[in-house]
Amino acid sequence: MTTDPIRVLSDHSLVETPGHEGIEACSVDNPASRVIRETLARVGDKWSMLVIGVLHDGPLRFTELQRKIDGISHRMLTQTVRSLERDGLVTRTSYPEIPPRVEYAATELGRSLSVPVIELARWAAAHHDDILAARDAFDDER
Repeated sequence: MTTDPIRVLSDHSLVETPGHEGIEACSVDNPASRVIRETLARVGDKWSMLVIGVLHDGPLRFTELQRKIDGISHRMLTQTVRSLERDGLVTRTSYPEIPPRVEYAATELGRSLSVPVIELARWAAAHHDDILAARDAFDDER
């Protein structure tokens, strides 16, 4: 059995039941499961997904990025873009100007991630009322 995460993820023998493709990929028996969990944790936090989604259309300066993401603090945006940069999803370009100018852009890898991120955002928007209704029903039963 291979331990290369890319080969493990693309191995069609992992798929046992249609619609349950993620079960084996995320299983502790899969040697790539640690990498998968780390990646899902990175893209699963709300700020990373929003940054990737906002940078989909092109580079932005830090303050522009912060303005487009409602509720994110300066500190949290700094931490988020650094983590995304470390993971190869975002680039940071500093221009030697006065005042200094820094732009953040999604990398090719980050842009490829923005496609499912934007689809997930669309899904959340389309099902927002259903989720709120389910929460109300759940809370009423308690």
